[in-house]
Amino acid sequence: MVKHMIIWKYKDGVDPAETGKKIKAALEGLVGKIDGLIKMEIVIDKLSSSSGDLMMDSTFESEAALMAYQSHPLHLEAANGLVRPNVDVRLSLDYEV
Repeated sequence: MVKHMIIWKYKDGVDPAETGKKIKAALEGLVGKIDGLIKMEIVIDKLSSSSGDLMMDSTFESEAALMAYQSHPLHLEAANGLVRPNVDVRLSLDYEV
């Protein structure tokens, strides 16, 4: 299995509560729709000690499944329609478990 984790920072002026809910619903809704995506959790309720605004914690069957997810039309719809227009910093970490 492969973990794919991302931390984002919102662009200035983004409403974190409203935008976070939309991103959470869109990305978590991909489970069961994209082969190889086992789990997706979007964390929008952060502690004040956090340096990021929201986090994605996802699990894939394999690295090949992660690569297929990256170009899947449903993922691209969520990424291009909701995530990328609202964030300006993205850090990711992928690793095998």
